[in-house]
Amino acid sequence: MIVRCFVSLLFVFAAIFGLSFALASANSSQNHSQLTLDSLLARLDDSARNFHSLSADVERTKVTVVVNDRSTETGTILVRGDRMLLELKSPAPRTILRNGDNLFIYEPGLKRVEEFNLGKNRGLVDQFLLLGFGTGGKELRRGYGITLVGETPIDDRKTVELELAPKSEDVLKQFSKIQIWFDQLSWLPVRQQLFEAGSGDYMIVRYSKMVRNPNIPDSAFKARWPKGTEKIKH
Repeated sequence: MIVRCFVSLLFVFAAIFGLSFALASANSSQNHSQLTLDSLLARLDDSARNFHSLSADVERTKVTVVVNDRSTETGTILVRGDRMLLELKSPAPRTILRNGDNLFIYEPGLKRVEEFNLGKNRGLVDQFLLLGFGTGGKELRRGYGITLVGETPIDDRKTVELELAPKSEDVLKQFSKIQIWFDQLSWLPVRQQLFEAGSGDYMIVRYSKMVRNPNIPDSAFKARWPKGTEKIKH
């Protein structure tokens, strides 16, 4: 039961964190035509040294290939260290809170909150955090085989695309490959695409209004729910 819950949560984390590398702004006057995989990963190392927190709007679309179905969720996200708050607002309100080893999923429509302790599964969950905020290039290489695909325009932005192949067997059982596109002016991610293993279904995650290193208080990550909320511990 617990293992199945954690497998389900991995898909939640993929949607939450996707591959949102919180990178520092690079020097926009640099000649991007000289960009190589090594130079890009070196920039990740540089930017990771001064990353502390991030806020953004997020849009996640799940595509089920066999029936050509697309479902989209939108909301906001706060991240600081191993703490994360995702507030999904549309189409159905939902709050996902991570505070260290504790993960909460609150559904106001059901007046219910589920609590999970990551425990020994934290390493598997952190494989997705590794793709997230403040990750250096050396860390990335330890977890993934990386291919620099090339430059692609997205919404009038010049971006560079990476393709990642998970090295972990546990992660590979969930996702066959992951793609990410970086805005070459800000070196922040504008899109990620995660391909589920076996089915061919995939998720597209888009970030906007990203703010690097905002001042986020501890109180933002406090687990507090309305009176009368049913609490379920796994």
